[in-house]
Amino acid sequence: MTRPRATVGVSDHAGWAALMTVGADGTVFDRRRVELVDPALPSFAYHHGAQGLPIDEGVELVERVAASAAEHAARGLAALAEAVPADIVAIALRVRPALPPTIAERIQSYHAQTRADGVMYREALAAAAEARGWGVRWFDPKRVFDEAARSLGVDSLDPLFDRTRAALGPPWRKDQKLAMAAALAGRQPGPIGA
Repeated sequence: MTRPRATVGVSDHAGWAALMTVGADGTVFDRRRVELVDPALPSFAYHHGAQGLPIDEGVELVERVAASAAEHAARGLAALAEAVPADIVAIALRVRPALPPTIAERIQSYHAQTRADGVMYREALAAAAEARGWGVRWFDPKRVFDEAARSLGVDSLDPLFDRTRAALGPPWRKDQKLAMAAALAGRQPGPIGA
């Protein structure tokens, strides 16, 4: 018997992410929170941890946090793949804003540092997914709900969300809805909502 295919949708935060693993028909295979950084390290390495440090120490701190994020993302996705009774084919992550090319420049720019931590965690998840052979899709959170509804041929995701909330129970909040919509919209190759 052929295993179903699934996509992982992600709603990320600094240091953790909500993941929803969903089949093509909206079946939820898994819902979980994945920690993305060692608790001894700052989750906001750019925006808080590196501020006030000499630049070389700030860069070193960000590099340690990024290495921790890579390890946690790889472990988290490995555990997910082992637990899910489906073949995961892709992960859907929020689009990354353009940032300066170096860690030092990101630390020194307020505009960049406020976005760089989130980008670091998304890039760790993307690299871990690619290492597993999964496709990576990037979604616009302002358009992903409409894209997901279109992918199912419905006008609204609300009935599906209501059924899912009733079946799964808490937690069922904005993070889970966003991650589920991203997973549904992320079933097709290419950027979502571009």
